[in-house]
Amino acid sequence: MRSGTDRSSATRDAILDAAEQLFAERGLSAVSNRQVSEAAGQGNNAAVGYHFGTKADLVTAIVRRHNRLIADRRRELVARIAGSDDPRDWISCWVRPATEHLDSLGTPTWYARFSAQVMADPGYHEIVVAESLSDPMLGEILEGLNRCAPPMPVEVRLQRNYMTRQLVVNLLADCERALAGGQHEPWVSWAKASTGLIDALVGLWLAPITPPPS
Repeated sequence: MRSGTDRSSATRDAILDAAEQLFAERGLSAVSNRQVSEAAGQGNNAAVGYHFGTKADLVTAIVRRHNRLIADRRRELVARIAGSDDPRDWISCWVRPATEHLDSLGTPTWYARFSAQVMADPGYHEIVVAESLSDPMLGEILEGLNRCAPPMPVEVRLQRNYMTRQLVVNLLADCERALAGGQHEPWVSWAKASTGLIDALVGLWLAPITPPPS
């Protein structure tokens, strides 16, 4: 017989799974806590509030469930390339932990599309940003990238940082959607998508800078 703790843990996992899929497919504003509870097989429509509190708390729990595993993989990769002066190494540490994590989950996955929905929603955007920035390895990756990238004005560096985050979030969401639907082109696999994205981001960080008008 399962203990109350085991049942509570199973209920929480069911709610997280259901919420992640619904938010990925429909967006956050279109999904109520009641719909999440029903999709999770909970007869009590207040189950989400009981186990997580607000919708923001639920979103945070989903992000943390994945980010913990992604951060562990990122830490391994950063330790492996410490001191590198190759921008590709640092960009790989940014991209591959996420794609390898998604690949390990099997097909279909929902987290990449969930992340894109959250990043596009002004009410929840800061949750993902704050949770991501809490990983000290991201700061180390940026330091390594800044150290070996060509000199550039701070404004340009910030722009490229922002563009990198947007490309990673949105391309992974597109790749996940294609793989989940069996439409493998043009990504074929998470490994292929990761390599292509890293190539593009290396080009982004090494791209020449247009001089200011005289």
